[in-house]
Amino acid sequence: MNLLAYQPGDSFLHRLNPLTKLAAAFLYGAACMLSGNVFTVAALILLMLAVAASAGLGGRAVRLTRSLFIVGLFMFVIQLFFVRTGDPLLTVGGVTLVTAGGLLSALLLSLRLIAAMLPLMLLFAITEVSDLCGALVKRLHVPYRYAFIVTTAFRFVPLFTSEFHDIEDAQRARGVEYDTRNIIKKMQLVAPLFVPLITSSLRKVDAGAVSAEMRGFNLRTYKSGYYAYPFRPADAAAVAVVAGLVVIAAVL
Repeated sequence: MNLLAYQPGDSFLHRLNPLTKLAAAFLYGAACMLSGNVFTVAALILLMLAVAASAGLGGRAVRLTRSLFIVGLFMFVIQLFFVRTGDPLLTVGGVTLVTAGGLLSALLLSLRLIAAMLPLMLLFAITEVSDLCGALVKRLHVPYRYAFIVTTAFRFVPLFTSEFHDIEDAQRARGVEYDTRNIIKKMQLVAPLFVPLITSSLRKVDAGAVSAEMRGFNLRTYKSGYYAYPFRPADAAAVAVVAGLVVIAAVL
């Protein structure tokens, strides 16, 4: 199952206004970035996992966290060896490799990355892209072409990911070995994967452009949609809670 695909549901999060969910995700990410305490950021990650579980997305949130952990680990290693503040913790041949400040900075940066990206990625699991686009146009009066560009970019990510895996499976069925550890061979295997993906993508873009023009893409305004995307008390409460988290994270 694609981790960024929309999962239908009737939870509290699913029923919120798309703009509320977007604002809450950005505010939650801001709270993670403002926090300078490792334990606070870790608590924010656990809180987001609990919130996702309440919407029936616990397993997906765990898998997303595991995927983000790989990126966070890469940032951790870079930060660990490039930050030289604090007392030395690891010295080899008179050269200090790891310092206390570098370790703390690396841990904080990697946790911030995971904590800030997790709500933004889960946003698309509880929000249909068409609703997000419609809310941006209807409520914020964002020009339809710009809202369409942004939301379509996110819509194609899971589509291209799924197609990439399909192409890879097809190449494996033809005898292509992707498990080799030879770097040169791995570079040679890029073409059999990406050439069909790019070709297929161009076809989809061309077909999508024709379809959009036939549906009056250039004529759409904020008055074209029939659904108003109203704000309810639950939306105000959700934003207030996340805004409170921003204040708490900044203070701590």
